[in-house]
Amino acid sequence: MTQGDKFTISEQQIEYLDTWMYKVSRSFAIVVRAVEVPLQHYLSTAYLICRVIDNIEDCSQSHDWKKNRFTELGTLLDEPQNAVDILTAWENDAWPGLTADEERIMGVSDGLTLWEIYRSIPSPSQDIIQRWAHRMALGMSQLDDPQVQPQFIEIHDTQVLGDKQDYDDYCYIVAGTVGHMATELVSEHYGLSHSITDQLSLNAEACGRGLQKTNIIKDFADDLERGVSYVNADWMQEIDNTPLSLEGAPLVWIQKIFEDVLADLDKATEYLLTLPHSAIGYRKASLLCLLPAYQTLILAAEGKSKLFTPEHQFKISHETMAQCLHDTERLALDDDGIQHYSRAAKLEINNSLYLDAAPAVQIKPDLKNTFASRGV
Repeated sequence: MTQGDKFTISEQQIEYLDTWMYKVSRSFAIVVRAVEVPLQHYLSTAYLICRVIDNIEDCSQSHDWKKNRFTELGTLLDEPQNAVDILTAWENDAWPGLTADEERIMGVSDGLTLWEIYRSIPSPSQDIIQRWAHRMALGMSQLDDPQVQPQFIEIHDTQVLGDKQDYDDYCYIVAGTVGHMATELVSEHYGLSHSITDQLSLNAEACGRGLQKTNIIKDFADDLERGVSYVNADWMQEIDNTPLSLEGAPLVWIQKIFEDVLADLDKATEYLLTLPHSAIGYRKASLLCLLPAYQTLILAAEGKSKLFTPEHQFKISHETMAQCLHDTERLALDDDGIQHYSRAAKLEINNSLYLDAAPAVQIKPDLKNTFASRGV
């Protein structure tokens, strides 16, 4: 582990983090840039390590092959000084199912810098990344283990999460662990009190879960093309599995899916409001996750007749994302404004889902542009 508490990073390493963040996730690259350094660099490093974990799971190699790679990943987390040997072996192996960029970060040429930066992060921040990355990797390594939750079952040649608990457990592995990791890094960086940290921890998992479930709704049709559904089988069987054939779903069932996501986004809003104003960078980063999530759900709710059909495509426009950036700057220190935004967004979603002729949402003048500029 790193000795001392001084962190130095070269211009080349900063450029590496910026380049690879934009390669793997432009949206999260924008989120991370809102945070002050060195926390920005810690979060970027942690995120890219999580993507390495994802790459092992996403690769279409055998279970035993993946199990060996996860073991080696654990060694990288514990002993990053051994990165050259492990990454050299990875570079000479086959990674079917990954994109060219995803495969490149698994090798020495484009992956070694990541582990050198990770190695230079001082304790306890490195310890936080190490501990939560281990938990994520363990969960990922067990996704196809029939003895461990979450479990998948096969329906219509599609791997579907079993029940609601499996749905939540899966979201914990891929996003809840990230929520806890970020919370502990933020607490360390800003020197937050134990009471505030404890409050944040209560909602950290639901925060990550809500964002993940929003993506699950958005990406449902794309995931089906890969032969997987993260919307659980118990819910699917309530409506004869019609979404799995993109034959649509009854409105009452769609309402149920949205209610579940919105309950978690309520906790994500509570999480954000718990952050002290002194943590301005992370408040902005949290808004840049929360506001696009609400806008995505508004768009999906307005297009409810297309949900779970061949026309299931819901991605917010560049104009809407630009408005989210603008609103983030305006709302970062405005707790009342954040609460109002959340209520207004949920009202617009519910108007679309529950009313045949939804009336105009009554919102403050300074928020009207937000809902008028989604490019729908």
